[in-house]
Amino acid sequence: MSLEAVVPAFIILIASLSFHEAAHAWAADRLGDPTARMLGRLTLNPLAHIDWIGTVLFPLVGMLSGLPLIGWAKPVPVDTRNLRAPRRDFALVALAGPVSNILLALVAAVLLKAQGGLVPDEGQTLVTITLYTAVFMNTLLAVFNMLPVPPLDGGNVLAGIVPESVARLIDQMRPYGFFLLYALLLLGVLDMFVWPVQQVLGSWLV
Repeated sequence: MSLEAVVPAFIILIASLSFHEAAHAWAADRLGDPTARMLGRLTLNPLAHIDWIGTVLFPLVGMLSGLPLIGWAKPVPVDTRNLRAPRRDFALVALAGPVSNILLALVAAVLLKAQGGLVPDEGQTLVTITLYTAVFMNTLLAVFNMLPVPPLDGGNVLAGIVPESVARLIDQMRPYGFFLLYALLLLGVLDMFVWPVQQVLGSWLV
């Protein structure tokens, strides 16, 4: 990816991740746990959510070099003891992140269509490219985060809907989640699931 393309893509990524994490904090607060709000995480300010390695360094290196690096933001703290129905509500808190990215993608898609959409074989304006990047980035974040692997949101959602004995097994996988994700990435398994779903969703929106 060229430097000219990296700058808007990186800005959109930071904004999208901040919205994603703020959605987790908002959902937790609404469901009875004020921990994230009290720690200043119920905000769209990126400084409250970015991890300098996972949110800044890894994505920039990945964008500029094409290396398969998986980034992350600072996880929103949730005290499940404050939730009314801990397993169900924690799953809803996890689901709020990907849902927020779908909403952002939908808004960007509507604005893109209002601009006339993508016109094949014609030069695209900066606004059009930015809006398309927002659709692409947010659908990708939503689909990737819904993979049923802890610590991703999909793993937390899955743990909230399966029997408790299975949920305990999922929770035991949590310390090894990133190793598993990299193994799936390097083996090409993620390409078989993430990209096809993202392309269908993104194409439908734009």
